[in-house]
Amino acid sequence: MHPAGSSFPPDEEPLIEEPSVNRASQPKPSDRLYGAYVIFFLLGVGSLLPWNFFITAKHYWAYKLQNCSEQADAAPSDLQDYFESYISIASTVPSVLCLVGNFLLVNRVSASVRILSSLFVMLSVFLVITVLVKVDTSTWTTRFFILTIGCVVVVSGASTIFTSSILGLSSRFPMRNSQALLAGQAMGGTVSAIASIIDLAAAANVTDSALAYFLTADIFLVVCIMVYLLLPHLEYSRYYMGSCWEGPSLAAMSPSSPMEDEAEPGGPAHGLPQSTAVPPLRPILRKTAALGSCLFFVFWVSIIIFPSLSSSIQSVHQASSSLWATKYFVPLTSFLLYNFADWCGRQITAWIQAPGPNSRLLPALVLLRTIFLPLFILCNYQPRSHIRMVLFNCDIYPVAFTTLLGLSNGYLGTLALIYGPKIVPKEMAEAAGVVMSFYLVLGLALGSACSVLVVHLI
Repeated sequence: MHPAGSSFPPDEEPLIEEPSVNRASQPKPSDRLYGAYVIFFLLGVGSLLPWNFFITAKHYWAYKLQNCSEQADAAPSDLQDYFESYISIASTVPSVLCLVGNFLLVNRVSASVRILSSLFVMLSVFLVITVLVKVDTSTWTTRFFILTIGCVVVVSGASTIFTSSILGLSSRFPMRNSQALLAGQAMGGTVSAIASIIDLAAAANVTDSALAYFLTADIFLVVCIMVYLLLPHLEYSRYYMGSCWEGPSLAAMSPSSPMEDEAEPGGPAHGLPQSTAVPPLRPILRKTAALGSCLFFVFWVSIIIFPSLSSSIQSVHQASSSLWATKYFVPLTSFLLYNFADWCGRQITAWIQAPGPNSRLLPALVLLRTIFLPLFILCNYQPRSHIRMVLFNCDIYPVAFTTLLGLSNGYLGTLALIYGPKIVPKEMAEAAGVVMSFYLVLGLALGSACSVLVVHLI
């Protein structure tokens, strides 16, 4: 129900605007000291930061797979040459399978069990990876490679279960908590980009840098476990979770009612069963198809460009041999700038949620992002074999394009992702969160495949 005299269209009501009482006229507790918001933000950081650090330590993996040699003229091994391809396959396949499994387990296993078990699995694997940093693996490189790929499979699957479960959990809360979670994920990318630049500037020992990365990941995973255990002790959290803390939310919301930034405690929706072994997939897909398609397309475009295209755009002053052009241009203008802009875009959704979930403007803006593909291709991408023309022959252009790409990815992607669980009945919200995660992963997977094709076309 929209407030009387509201000037907003029905689907563009500011969703973080909350009344002081619920429909039963019960006083609603406030989020004291933004405790729940901070917890969801930290869980967002922890959901991606370990994986980002794993990828950031690429010099460490090259060192390990080159028989623990830092010699520049050491012959690269086949394992080193194809390591990133193996990582991509080993992370994508279990992500999709675990998303399907998580959807099937939504009403069978409580969110707390899924979240905590995935966190402990990730922590255990990262502790093994951390210990191996200082172990000489030069005599068993192939076995180390197999062990590493196995760790990638386990971490990727556990991370997918954690991320989709915590997104489903946040859908029981007001929308700003889902926004905090997604903003935290972008901050994880920003922190890893900053760490990479510091490492580059310090030129530290490769194993010392990797040890710092993985220890930081270990600490963040422990923090995630601690803050998640704290969450149910907050009065604000208990109000929204109620007796459903150990199981799927049964709070009701009529599909035909306007979407609100409210997650009311209560019983099941009329005409819907309290619990089913497997959530009904067809009605969820029908409700979320439009928003899911938007989410898919946002990340499909973004992953084609970042990082495969954007990280190969060189400064036009490359020949000057300046540190900016040769050493810091790509880390700053591609990785750091994109991740920071992405975080800003996600953070903006805390104050502005427009266009709304039913607006035709949202898919129009999503489709408009396709223009970024030719814009980046016509920058100073090197090397070039087929498209010789460089139209944007100035460093300011990739900076501007990357900023807009990150902002639009963060803003539009976050809107689609947090709208999805809010347009279905509340007892389906967690399952809808898992379905929306599937759209995201599908966009990343197909976008990664298309990025290879785009690079070859250039």
